[in-house]
Amino acid sequence: MSVISVITVNFNDKEGLQKTLQSVTSQSCKDFEFIVIDGGSTDGSKELIQEYQDKITYWVSEKDNGVFNAMNKGIKAATGEFVIFMNGGDCFNNNLVLEDNISSLTSEYDIYYGDNYKQSNGSKRLKTYSEKLHFSFFYTSSINHQSTFIRKSLFDKYFYYNENYKIASDWEFFVYTICHQNVSYKYLKKTIAVYDFTGISSNPKFRELYNEEKKETFQKYFPAFEDDYKEVEVLNSKRFLQFQHIKKYKIGWKLLKGFISILLLFLPKIEKK
Repeated sequence: MSVISVITVNFNDKEGLQKTLQSVTSQSCKDFEFIVIDGGSTDGSKELIQEYQDKITYWVSEKDNGVFNAMNKGIKAATGEFVIFMNGGDCFNNNLVLEDNISSLTSEYDIYYGDNYKQSNGSKRLKTYSEKLHFSFFYTSSINHQSTFIRKSLFDKYFYYNENYKIASDWEFFVYTICHQNVSYKYLKKTIAVYDFTGISSNPKFRELYNEEKKETFQKYFPAFEDDYKEVEVLNSKRFLQFQHIKKYKIGWKLLKGFISILLLFLPKIEKK
């Protein structure tokens, strides 16, 4: 049994899949299992997979019920101790990632996570993480499955990805296992992946759906914390962070306070009109 199972899911993204297949099969470490789950693509993805099939442990191309259904298929097919998802368009940061990290994946921890680059429209931004993953962190953010090695047995012990969700299933899994079940985790302090930041989860149009799915998870697993952490949204809002930034500069902060004072002075008069 391999220590690592790399799982790739894809649907009609031949160009992105090409990048991912090239990245995974070019890893210097060859002691890993590679699983590809395609959703019955009609854009040539299946034929591309067939070109790489001698380097793929298991693959299938068939209709599925969405990305998380496909990811669950990959988990169930995996035999590795740890799984990591490198979906169509995602790549390892370099060809040495698995070689550099495989010895770190021991029985001591259940989740090992590292940093990743978010790449979209020609830009590439490094996302780093803390060694401590608090509940407040998960309220507004998450670790990424592209840069996280997850012990496969956690899915059998707790649950597989929620196929009723369109976006937040991997976030739900992390916040539940880490904050609710207190599973052990470790920060690898290394950059693991280049994350294709053009998908549905990163599209502002789907932000409302993402927040609705997160709210459902909070109500389901953390009902006592829901009201307390509504304030976290305010503290992390763009406007509040702008105020905090201005506060660092004495002159700017004095000018802002003066402007607000004048505004408050005139508000009653405006309201009377």
